Amino acid sequence: MTLADKKQELIEELTIIEDPQERFAYIIDRARALPALPAEYQIETFRIEGCQSNLWLVPSFENGLCHFRVDSDAVITKGVAGLLTELYSDCPPEEILQHEPTFLAEVGVNQHLTPNRRNGLSNVWKTIKAYAELCLRNQASQVEK
Repeated sequence: MTLADKKQELIEELTIIEDPQERFAYIIDRARALPALPAEYQIETFRIEGCQSNLWLVPSFENGLCHFRVDSDAVITKGVAGLLTELYSDCPPEEILQHEPTFLAEVGVNQHLTPNRRNGLSNVWKTIKAYAELCLRNQASQVEK
């Protein structure tokens, strides 16, 4: 499934729920279903700055695809960050760099987040983007060798 397909699927999944409070309840339920990160990953190296709550993003790269795991001590933060990691996981770095996470605004999630949460999520995107750029550079340097 392409990233564009995944984005469309998430938009449809979230917009079917018309009430914003019910939509957040759904996002919270999704967060609770995400596995917790082991303590060895809940460290400063993986912590996302700019968020009032603790938020960790663990990237990895395998077989040409980026993968992301997320955890937070705040369930809303974990849920919304989880939407981002679900969207961008299992995608090649080139594809990630072509798609900014506009779907959160499209489905009305951004407007109901506090400024601190929006800032934290912006930093999640910046981290995902920076990691995709790093993977792309590493792939290019492997080809040049």
